[in-house]
Order: sequence, then C-alpha cells, then structure tokens
Amino acid sequence: QVQLVESGGGSVQAGGSLRLSCTASGYTTSRHCMGWFRQTPGKEREWVATIWRDGSIYVDSVKGRFTISKDNAKNTLYLQMNSLKLEDTATYYCAAEPSASVPGSICSPFAYWGQGTQVTVSS
Repeated sequence: QVQLVESGGGSVQAGGSLRLSCTASGYTTSRHCMGWFRQTPGKEREWVATIWRDGSIYVDSVKGRFTISKDNAKNTLYLQMNSLKLEDTATYYCAAEPSASVPGSICSPFAYWGQGTQVTVSS
C-alpha cells in the first residue's frame, strides 16, 4: 500500500523560506515521477512542480523561487520554497505516478496523493 506523508508546512513571513517533505512508503521514489500541487479554498488544485529521473519543471509563478528534489535513499520528495509571497499561501500536496508506470518514460497521471500540509505566508 502506497502512502505519502507531507510535513514541513507552517507560518512564515513574506520573503521567508520553508522546506516541505513528502516521505513515501510502499513506493520507490527513485523510479518514478513525483510532484507538488497546492490548493486554496474555493479554487482548483494547482500544479506547482514535477520531477522525473532526468529533470524537473515548474509553474511560472514559482520559477526561480522553488526547487523540487528527491532524496532517494530516504524515499523522500522535497520542495524548497524561498522568497515566499502572500499568494503562495495554500495547502500543499505531494503526488506520485502509479507504481506500475515504466521508469524513464513520460510521466503518467498522478495516482497517489498525500494528505496535505498548510503553508501560510503573512506580511
């Protein structure tokens, strides 16, 4: 059974930094695409970043400020968030493609989701 557990959320002032973690169990992070999403009340869930074996990609609004990475020895996905803005306030979710996805191929739609961690940025 695949389980994704996020941590690291909290409250921070604008301009500050946070690092989110997503620890996977029953899943091999080194083999698969994983990503981060965020959602605010009343809005659709927004994709933030995806990482695969050879690279990563970001939504324009976080480019140059956020970095997605994996520590495969720890089976953990990270999102380093720097220069945080008020509009980054959201619940952040990690996600992973199906375990049956072929490693190294185009990322499959995410099938596994964490429970979310709240990030609040204040002025």
